[in-house]
Amino acid sequence: MSDTSNDTDIPELCRSCEARHNGICGALSGKELKYLSQHTTKKTVPAGTELVGETEAAESFANIMGGVVKLSKMMPDGRQQIVGLQFAPDFLGRPFQETSSITAEAATAVKLCAFPRSKLDAMMKETPGVEQRLLRQTLKELDEARQWMLTLGRKTASEKVASFLYMIAAQIDPERDLEDNLPITFDLPLTRADIADFLGMTIETVSRQFTKLRKEGIIELEQSRHVTVPDIQRLRDETGEF
Repeated sequence: MSDTSNDTDIPELCRSCEARHNGICGALSGKELKYLSQHTTKKTVPAGTELVGETEAAESFANIMGGVVKLSKMMPDGRQQIVGLQFAPDFLGRPFQETSSITAEAATAVKLCAFPRSKLDAMMKETPGVEQRLLRQTLKELDEARQWMLTLGRKTASEKVASFLYMIAAQIDPERDLEDNLPITFDLPLTRADIADFLGMTIETVSRQFTKLRKEGIIELEQSRHVTVPDIQRLRDETGEF
């Protein structure tokens, strides 16, 4: 694996990037980061922007530097199922597939660091650590998918909504340590309709559970999407897992 210990070689635009530490770029040396940075494009896209279309040829990939990406599958009759969410510093794309098997859409404004597929392919051949990082992310996503199967298949409506809120609280700020148990504030990245789709529930049931959590003081809710969690431990207890 490449040696990344010499920070003096690291390009300026990479120094404050979360993906450099925890994403695929953490496997690159300063020299390799400099090479990749010459071919990257940093951009911010508004909510609702389609980033990757289902069955679309994968010509580029990106590190998510901020915001939330919604992953979905479309059925032949037009029905949509949200199958996952991605946060910083997740990797957007599937390097070992010619086309995308899902649709990726910006659920919020999303900051991306994008680079051509050809450059990543070259990096994988020259730097084994890149493939290892991608494998680690794939396994992480597999674990998350299995955990979500438990949520959808066995949890009560209240536990499902609490699990969703806890996931957002835990992922929205990658540098936040939940063990400090300080209040956490965030905006919901999904509409009530999308949350219902993601959880396999009706909008009415989702709304009732939000009201229940608010009345019990587990969350504070402003304008339907601005959430404050005064005590993360109480919310965690509501998920039925801890």
